[in-house]
Amino acid sequence: MTRKQRRLTIIGGALFVLAVAAGLVLNALRDSIVFFSTPTMVAEKHIGPGKRFRLGGLVQPGSLKRGDDLAVSFEVADGGAKLPVAYKGILPDLFREGQGVVAEGALDASGVFKADTVLAKHDETYMPKEVADSLKKQGHWKDDYGKPQGAAKPAGAATPAGAATPSPVSMREGADKSAAGATQ
Repeated sequence: MTRKQRRLTIIGGALFVLAVAAGLVLNALRDSIVFFSTPTMVAEKHIGPGKRFRLGGLVQPGSLKRGDDLAVSFEVADGGAKLPVAYKGILPDLFREGQGVVAEGALDASGVFKADTVLAKHDETYMPKEVADSLKKQGHWKDDYGKPQGAAKPAGAATPAGAATPSPVSMREGADKSAAGATQ
């Protein structure tokens, strides 16, 4: 075997091993990948029972029914179709009718989505209650927190008489004072 033939054999063998490894990795990932679908997409794709996917949409108002032992059923809609969902567990704090939700699970033979995970969706203006209470307590709360950007007060709106609006300097000074008090 010449040098050139040996080099080509080694390169060919390495490419074969690499292709087999890539195929094994992709095959393993195929079963763990979970796709996102809406109720309309589920109806169009005719997803079979047992295939795991994420279902997203709005919780249909009036569809929430609580059963025994943390069992909950509701409908998820996207404006075009709706899909019944059954879940057993504690729902997230932000879960409400008319709000966005993402559930992970699979369809059963009767067409009900059996969820094993339910997540409530929220927009970028969400602020946990504990954080809001802390900001109010420290005097750093602004009335437009937690509202969509277009709902903030107009720039020319006057503050009520006697109400002080903290400036960035006064907020920093307050933080410096609280940090100094914590070290003493």
